[in-house]
Amino acid sequence: MSALEPVTDGAQRLRELMAAEATPQQAWELFDALETVPVEEVTTGRWRGAEVDTGHPWAGMLVASGWYGKQFDAADSVQPLLFSTPGGEVFAVDPRRVPLFLAGKIPPASLGPVRRSLGVIGALLRTEVPRARLRNLDFRGKSSAAMVYDHLPIIDIFRRVDADTLLGVMDKRGLAEPYFFVLYRER
Repeated sequence: MSALEPVTDGAQRLRELMAAEATPQQAWELFDALETVPVEEVTTGRWRGAEVDTGHPWAGMLVASGWYGKQFDAADSVQPLLFSTPGGEVFAVDPRRVPLFLAGKIPPASLGPVRRSLGVIGALLRTEVPRARLRNLDFRGKSSAAMVYDHLPIIDIFRRVDADTLLGVMDKRGLAEPYFFVLYRER
């Protein structure tokens, strides 16, 4: 599929992409072929996250540490990182308190103790204050919803897979390779 060719079944293509490790090029091809999504269609509450394994150095890190997803309440009221305790409690985390510099430097399997202790250390990470905003942003030739972190050089850009699924890519200053992820709308 070329980047100009429209996706007729984005959900099927995403399932194929996630079924096995994909290349960044394959993820970009799907991302570029997907429809844009305006901010107004994203600001609908909680979204559950999953990662697309493209061999990125961060592969498995967020999931192993308890990453749950994102919360979009309004264009100026976004929680960019939700985590869940092993007991299922979901809470918003201040991204400035997450040691992103460790991502890709320690194996995801070593994060078990961190995940198990989220109920305790979560108090140090939590926030009630929105930590990001949504804006329509031009990226790779299309204008679509993007989440801009308040205090970090990170922008997550979204494309519509279907009415309840978004494919996202993290654009972080200094990150050599893209980090792809999926968001599923909670109903």
